[in-house]
Amino acid sequence: MPHLKVTPFDASIIDARLPESSIMTFRARALKGDDEIIGVEHGGEEFLLQLKPDSKATLLKYDKVTRPLKVNLLKEALDKVSKELGLEIRSSNIALSNSKPPLSSAYFKKIEDFETIEYPKKKISVEVGFGSGRHLLWQARKNPDTLFIGLEIHTPSAQQVLRQIELQGLENIWVVNYDARLFLEMLPSNSCEQIFVHFPVPWDKKPHRRVISPSFLAESMRVLRKGGRLELRTDSDNYFWYALETFFSVPKTEVEVRKNEALEVTSKYEARWRKQEKDIYDVYVKCNEDSAERDLRIDFNFTSVKYTKNLEERLPKKAVVCDGYFVHFERSYKIGDNALLVKCAFGSFDRPEHKYILIGPDGSRYFASVPVKTTVNQSAHRKILELLLQKENNV
Repeated sequence: MPHLKVTPFDASIIDARLPESSIMTFRARALKGDDEIIGVEHGGEEFLLQLKPDSKATLLKYDKVTRPLKVNLLKEALDKVSKELGLEIRSSNIALSNSKPPLSSAYFKKIEDFETIEYPKKKISVEVGFGSGRHLLWQARKNPDTLFIGLEIHTPSAQQVLRQIELQGLENIWVVNYDARLFLEMLPSNSCEQIFVHFPVPWDKKPHRRVISPSFLAESMRVLRKGGRLELRTDSDNYFWYALETFFSVPKTEVEVRKNEALEVTSKYEARWRKQEKDIYDVYVKCNEDSAERDLRIDFNFTSVKYTKNLEERLPKKAVVCDGYFVHFERSYKIGDNALLVKCAFGSFDRPEHKYILIGPDGSRYFASVPVKTTVNQSAHRKILELLLQKENNV
């Protein structure tokens, strides 16, 4: 991803440039360590850049939590910041692409869009982790009456499919660069025909990171219409048996298993596995009942939270574990004398949110977007409010 290596410099020049900067909004210094964060606003988006000093070369790079999907925005921001600060560049990989930015496409949707979005088709299907997009694109061509929502956290794959949508003239695909485990809670109940999970990462050594889980299955059954189904396709024996056990744990579902079923479209990896005579499993879970509608009226405001002296010292140093969720203030950065930027992980144990909280003298907010409106995130947010408002003598 985009970054610059520059000759070491005195970061205090950032403060001097801030009042007249066309892109930089604040400088935040880590309370532990010597790294820093630069707040930027560019191309209609807010995000962060990380500054990691070193005696040989200082690294200026993107921040993973807040990065925009448009890679060129990152490159432009790094270029503008380096020029405004007069940095001496030693190495760079921010050459701008001359091709049309695919993410200007109307078919790219942000997670926030789904709070008030209107669906252009009555039928909706979802594919989780579409990779090269071969199956997603084939399904869209075959079923023009259905809207296909493709979820992919790998940014280059999302960009590649957006280009293919335009090249093939498809109008029934939306691409979402987001974690499927969180995304499903944004969909209306009883709205989906199918949910495809083809060849997910097995995560044998880190099973908590698997897409398939009891909570994912419960959300899938809520989102699917009566008669709709979740389709898992995997080449992993371990994942197959794990998924089967998970699927049978939910009442009032029908589970069907097939082995080495030939599909009309296959990925290059599946073709390779077939040549190796590797077994491929299909597991179908049918939804047999309607679900209640979900209430999305969730408030993530910090109405009463303002920066107070030594707030950073009162924050819990370890994760706060509650019933069904957790809150962990991972790192804190000071902005001047009266503001704080806190990196926070919170929510569900198997699908946590990662956000920054910008806490100032006049108010606070999530930077740069609010969490996904899930019930577990709502519970975690209430705990965050409680922890930020606690008085020094109560700690």
